Amino acid sequence: MSAPTGTPTSTPLPGDAIVRVVVDSPLRRSFDYLPPEGPAVRAGMRVWVPFGNRLRVGVVVSLAAQSSVESSKLKRISSVIDREPTFDVGLLHTLNWAADYYHHPLGEVIATALPKLLREGAALQASEECWSLTEVGREALAGGEPRRAPRQRQLLELLGRVSPEGHENGWSAAALDVASPAWREGTKALRERGWVIRGDREMTPPQGPPVTPLLVPQPEPTAGQHAALEAITAADEGGFHAWLLHGITGSGKTEVYLRLTARQLARQRRVLVLVPEIGLTPQLVGRFATRFPQATLAVLHSGLTDTERLAAWRSTHSGSADIVIGTRSAVFAPVRQLGLVIVDEEHDSSFKQQEGGFRYSARDLALVRAQREGLPIVLGSATPSLESLHNAATGRLTRLSLPQRTAAAQPPTLRLLDVRGESMHAGLSTTALCGIERHLAADGQVLVYINRRGYAPTLACTACGWLAPCLACDARMTVYRQADRLRCHHCGAERALPRQCPQCGYAVKTVGQGTERIEEVLGETFPGVGIARLDRDVIRRNEDLHAVVASVASGAARILVGTQMVAKGHDFPALTLVIVLNADHGLFSTDFRAAERLAQTIVQVAGRAGRAERAGEVLIQTEFPEHPLLRSLLEGGYDAFAAAALEERHSAAWPPFSRLAALRASAPQAQTTLEFLQAARAAGEALDAGRVRLLGPAPAAMARRADRHHAQLLLESGERASLHRFLQQWVPVIETLPTARRVRWALDVDPLELF
Repeated sequence: MSAPTGTPTSTPLPGDAIVRVVVDSPLRRSFDYLPPEGPAVRAGMRVWVPFGNRLRVGVVVSLAAQSSVESSKLKRISSVIDREPTFDVGLLHTLNWAADYYHHPLGEVIATALPKLLREGAALQASEECWSLTEVGREALAGGEPRRAPRQRQLLELLGRVSPEGHENGWSAAALDVASPAWREGTKALRERGWVIRGDREMTPPQGPPVTPLLVPQPEPTAGQHAALEAITAADEGGFHAWLLHGITGSGKTEVYLRLTARQLARQRRVLVLVPEIGLTPQLVGRFATRFPQATLAVLHSGLTDTERLAAWRSTHSGSADIVIGTRSAVFAPVRQLGLVIVDEEHDSSFKQQEGGFRYSARDLALVRAQREGLPIVLGSATPSLESLHNAATGRLTRLSLPQRTAAAQPPTLRLLDVRGESMHAGLSTTALCGIERHLAADGQVLVYINRRGYAPTLACTACGWLAPCLACDARMTVYRQADRLRCHHCGAERALPRQCPQCGYAVKTVGQGTERIEEVLGETFPGVGIARLDRDVIRRNEDLHAVVASVASGAARILVGTQMVAKGHDFPALTLVIVLNADHGLFSTDFRAAERLAQTIVQVAGRAGRAERAGEVLIQTEFPEHPLLRSLLEGGYDAFAAAALEERHSAAWPPFSRLAALRASAPQAQTTLEFLQAARAAGEALDAGRVRLLGPAPAAMARRADRHHAQLLLESGERASLHRFLQQWVPVIETLPTARRVRWALDVDPLELF
């Protein structure tokens, strides 16, 4: 039988005769097995193990000489999947650290790190179909057989030669396709006679010559870029060092990344680059591919098919990929001879997994991985998170600044538009429309930012006040006029757009604006001007993103309307005006991080303007022009806002001056959710909480989503160690609560959002 590991107490066996394995399950333990009959196993290898009444893929985490279970009751590993470890020692240690820090089962943590097909047992090395002659087949060929089947004879003759790949016994199916396109027609008869045999041959990953960066034209580095490169290069030989590269938008952070990468490639080391969203990947891949045409790039993100993801993972593991670029889960990529880690837009919340079971921060795990593997790591952003700025102030990160834009580009001028006294046109003020007209006349391009998708946030009755509700959520449904539908952005439900109020029969009207409506209004106001939209309703595939970006870059689209997707990484040199709509969203939120996110968004969106020689202008519509956040951004920039925000956080004892964890739960009935959280709180109060405070439970701000009622229990401590000591005791107790089986629950350590 398999057994949970613990302190070995019995059944000593010779050598490392016990193999400890974890499987993808919510059980917080590994299991003891006897080693397989075949090849020896090592930590990090995948194996097939009997688990319950079926075989499961497991990962070896350690070897031991003893087990707490009698050897006669231990099951034996069925077979070894890999000839070499899937995870090396350094990455396996990082995964163990993640399981401990986030108090999550190691088996599920490791499963998160693996592509789906590897979780299901696919080979670590790619293989190809191959065909070869049997001894009987060679004898038949030598005897002139088959005499009356020329195609079969031709196939036997081919297989009797050395293949184009240099194999003396066997041809790949791909090589046969080239040499004889109709070769498959004779295989059935030849196999039945026992003359040929089909097999699978492991493909050797291509290993080209060492990458030597080509001398492609490079821009002259600015003084800030030069200083940053000098500082990082000087410390490059000293193992782990964490840098915070704070560069204003357009200051050339990517150029710094490229030059640091060139240094690593010259030393035969590899580079891992993390970006927050898929939308940034193609542009960054293009920059790296142009600068390093001889290098092999691997791309990892959720938009890939399972097969594509497996291929990228294999190239990374084999060492054939020189540069690995990916989103959140790429932090687990098994990069060999890794020399540098880069985290671009480190402030972005997309680096935090906020749904599902294992809720981790890729940025934080990248820092841990770099530290454990003795690597330099660069965190880059125009608007660093307050946590990173605090870490720089306390010496955990070394801050480097890029205060100037590259070439002749100057920071744009920012101006607040007080819309309280303005004439409004579907959310656009007269001043904003005049600004658009002025910049279009000067051959400029315009970006209109509004962080709302759809045509309008909701539909309302003109008589009784009915607002179109989602029947499964405590939310209003969004109007999509082009599709003639109402849609919920929280659960995905949709229904037909009503023409009359379903309660009283009177007329209905849209309330507010979204990207679809702004696009419509601009099209009516500026007929004949090309308009493009960039939001998640338009961008479903990478090809869609390429099309929109290309239309703006070519000038075919003179006006771009978009959500937060437009704020990240895109470079449009001809864009001279940015208009920010609904800037007040987030000024009065109950979430203590809302102001930080709003400031980051405004700065990032504003940074799209004036990135070439032409001056840029940013107009921010607001009904609260005297608000301290907006004033600090205009008068002192992001640094002034961050300093004030950190002071507020310190006074309120919020992160980064304290540590948080949230126990989140949901169930079909609200009472069930609250009963579980109340029981969890009672269990916590029965332990030695020390310096940990339990706050709640309380329903989420949107308590009902997708017909489930959500609530949370917040834990707060001024000391990281105290919080984790408490969680280590508390989580196993929670799992045993009777009410735990009636809810879905998850622990979120270092939560970014307090629902």
